[in-house]
Formats: sequence, structure tokens, C-alpha cells
Amino acid sequence: MSEVATAPRTVGLLGGILTYAVEAGIIEGNPAHGIRRPKDNVRKRRLSEAEYRILGRMLHDAAKQEKYTTLVDVVRQLALTGCRRGEMIGLKWTEADTDSRCLRLEDSKEGESIRPIGLPVVEYLERRRTGSDVLGTYVFRGNGQDNAFGSFPSHWKHIFEESPLSDVTPHVLRHSFASIAKDLGFTEVTIRPLVGHAKGSVTSKYIHTLDTALIMAADTISGYIQGLLDGVEFKQTAYALDRDSRKAALARFLKSAAGGDPEEAEEERCLAA
Repeated sequence: MSEVATAPRTVGLLGGILTYAVEAGIIEGNPAHGIRRPKDNVRKRRLSEAEYRILGRMLHDAAKQEKYTTLVDVVRQLALTGCRRGEMIGLKWTEADTDSRCLRLEDSKEGESIRPIGLPVVEYLERRRTGSDVLGTYVFRGNGQDNAFGSFPSHWKHIFEESPLSDVTPHVLRHSFASIAKDLGFTEVTIRPLVGHAKGSVTSKYIHTLDTALIMAADTISGYIQGLLDGVEFKQTAYALDRDSRKAALARFLKSAAGGDPEEAEEERCLAA
């Protein structure tokens, strides 16, 4: 990584450490307070796997305060989908098609847009839908009668400003999603529809069944990122190229398609190996 990219992150990390030291009573004041950080190139900034784990701990701590629970949920879903901030904050229940495992956005940057979503996101939306007495229009409701969550900017600032990830923005989460996808072996052709890039987005509102490959990609990417947020340290990232994983998945699918038990197929594959 270049010095230009490293400098603002180093200053931000140092500031977060010193803030913690002040709160712990180790030092009286933060000597880094007020220092202007060099501007980072946000378009190139991405989270490392270690920073995903830091983000997960930050969100876990923030969720202990009830007023930040919605912010925590929004940030997690931004990380797991690669959606733009406005798309997630303004997400309506009518756009959350969990049966088809996608978001059918009515008004994105590209106009109408269909985004495949991974299983962790599908299950989150299902839990949120069934666990709410009154759904309303928006997935993330604000304090008003029926409006979208409006405290995102102030809550984000409070959680991130003095943290080791002070230079992170919602766009960084979006770029990091795409970067993790590349790390896992997916190509631009697959990634673009997942994040809604204009050149590769799925826009037809008449599409009812999404490409299975896109659903599998969304499952893999969001599952991997969820693991990082939960503190997992993965030893291997080239999932798409792992032959044993491919064989096991194929065996389970063929056994299930033939009406058999997928678990038996996995046992047979292991014995054969």
C-alpha cells in the first residue's frame, strides 16, 4: 500500500487508540485531537479482513445502546450487500423479495434495479419482517409515523469519528464488498449485477428468476463478510477455485435432486476420498 493511502489510516488508528487511552484514564488528553488527516482516495479505500473484524466489534459494542440498533443493522446490511447508502436507508418492504432472494429497487441510481442478495441478508430480512408488529413502508423505520430512518449521518459520525475506522464511509463498504468478491475469485461480469453498476445491472422488472450463479455468488460473498464481522479468521479465500468444495457441493446437489439425503452424499464423497 502506498504512503498516501496509509497516512490517513494511520492517523485515524492512532487517534482511536489515544481516545481509548483517555477514556481508560491512562492519559489526560488526546494529543492527536484536531490534527488534519491527509485526504484518502475514497474510491480506492477498502477494508482489510482485520478491519472487517474491527468493524464487527464496533457494531457489537454500539448495539448495546438501543438508540444505535438501527444504525448497526443498516451498516451490517450495507457491508453484506454492497448497496449504496440511500438504497439501504430507503429500502421498502415491497422491494424486499426474499422468496426470489433479491432486492427489487424501484429508484436506484440506475432507475429500477434488481440486486441478488445472499442468504445472510435474506434470513435477516425474514427475521425482521416476522419480528415486527407493525411493518410500515420502510425496512428501517424512522421516528415518525411512517418514514425512513433519518438519524444515519449523526449516528454514523458518533460511532466512527474517533474510531480506528474514522476514514471509512458507506462507499468504502460498497467498494470493499466488490473487492472481497474479487478476492474470492469472482469476475467483473458477476460482481457488477450484485452492486448495481450501470453496465452490468439487472434492470428488467419482468425477471422473476435470477441467474443461479448470481445467487450463489451473493451467498458466498455475504457469508464470507458476515464471518469476518463475527471475528472469523479465514485461512483460505479462493473458494471458487477449491476443488474439494466444488465436488462436495455438486455431490449434495445431485443427491438432493435425485431425492436422496445430501448428508449421505457428503459421507460417501469423504469415504471415496
